[in-house]
Amino acid sequence: MKRMSIGLLALVLAFASLPALSQEDEPGCMDHPHFTRFPGTYLAGCESNQYDLRRFPIGQMKPGKETLDAVEVEGPVKWISYQPREGTTPPSGLQIMRNFENAAKKAGGSIEGNWPGWCKATYDGEGMQRMGNGCTSYALTMKFTKGAKETWVFLQAAEREGNFLLTISEREAMKQDVVVNELAEKLTKDGFISLYINFDTGKATIRPDSVKTLDDAAVALKSIPEMKVEVAGHTDNIGSPESNQRLSQDRAQAVMTALVQRGVKTERMTAKGYGQSVPVADNRAEEGRAKNRRVELVKK
Repeated sequence: MKRMSIGLLALVLAFASLPALSQEDEPGCMDHPHFTRFPGTYLAGCESNQYDLRRFPIGQMKPGKETLDAVEVEGPVKWISYQPREGTTPPSGLQIMRNFENAAKKAGGSIEGNWPGWCKATYDGEGMQRMGNGCTSYALTMKFTKGAKETWVFLQAAEREGNFLLTISEREAMKQDVVVNELAEKLTKDGFISLYINFDTGKATIRPDSVKTLDDAAVALKSIPEMKVEVAGHTDNIGSPESNQRLSQDRAQAVMTALVQRGVKTERMTAKGYGQSVPVADNRAEEGRAKNRRVELVKK
């Protein structure tokens, strides 16, 4: 019981440390779109983080374990605190918990754990920041799923004072801000890269399935803005040398235009067709001809 008492004290102190009776929502704080405002309360504080880890408690206490099982959720995090307005009758912790529980079920959410009462279970306090120190208090864990997106919510409510806290996390893959661009590295090191762009047969019309290849090439070029390149078109040996020369020039120009549309500056590039004159594989087999039908970015 000593652990629970410490957790309870920490939660009481957390509620007590919130802004006192300003009666106005804390500037910059807003309700979360999953829930309407609990009647008679105001937003006493909030914090947000673009990307962090929280450990949401679930289930019930298991014999031999010190804390509840938990689900790790990485993604944007929001912490919100509410207090009752002066002159209103504060709701009980059980009333707050049941309201959120019913609202979650009505919205299609699932209840991953509920602990009505003081210190019915303990959880990882370090993994659930500013929500107490590991002791549940009319607590509730909810999950909402929409497509590939999961929203997890952890509620803690004071027994009679009407105060409550919410931690809300949205599970999503981290946006990778630091990227090692392999195409840029290869172009810088080797002096060229081959792009296998799919065109309509005998034409310079780029097919939709080559969009990603062009996107990646544009990212690579924009990461090394000082480099100038030749956009070189190449064909296999099907058709006459004269027609292949024209086709390779048109395809090189089409790729250059596509890169300009993706933000690469025109003055950094020139387009030139080489027709069938520079094969990299045997034209006697389709596998070789496919390798020869390419557009290269060549460092100048």
